[in-house]
Amino acid sequence: MLVKTDSDIDAIADLNGKTVVTTTGGTTVQLLRKAKRTERIQFTDVFGKDHADSFLLLESGRADAFVMDDSLLAGLRARAKNPADFKIVGVSMGFEPIAIMIAKGDAALKKIGDDTIARLARSGELARLYDKWFMQPTPPSNTVIDLPLSEEMKASIAQPDDRPVEAYANP
Repeated sequence: MLVKTDSDIDAIADLNGKTVVTTTGGTTVQLLRKAKRTERIQFTDVFGKDHADSFLLLESGRADAFVMDDSLLAGLRARAKNPADFKIVGVSMGFEPIAIMIAKGDAALKKIGDDTIARLARSGELARLYDKWFMQPTPPSNTVIDLPLSEEMKASIAQPDDRPVEAYANP
């Protein structure tokens, strides 16, 4: 969750009585609905038409929290007029692996992709690339995303697999 730095929101339970924005059409909508049911909290849902609109709702004070993928939130925070005005809080509401798409049944191309990713992971190059693009200043504006490699991502890199998203345990 992205919140203003002076916010008292630190966890899902803290959303009770608040206004929460997420972007229309994303899987986060389902995660928020599930959180409402399982955590027994009540908050007002607001939906941005895109990520920039959702961020604007938070930035302007029309929402108390913006719930979305941590990488998207970190990028929006990094590009804000005043990045220090925002912080990412809470635990992940779910883990959704992202994959490289290839034509179904193209075993040769899949092997090239699998072997390349495995080689990059073993050599440490994958971690170095992540650090370069998420922890260091990037051109042209020298923006720092400041999103450390999560434990889930480390595990995914260490043990790549072909499981569909449904196979991952989401809260």
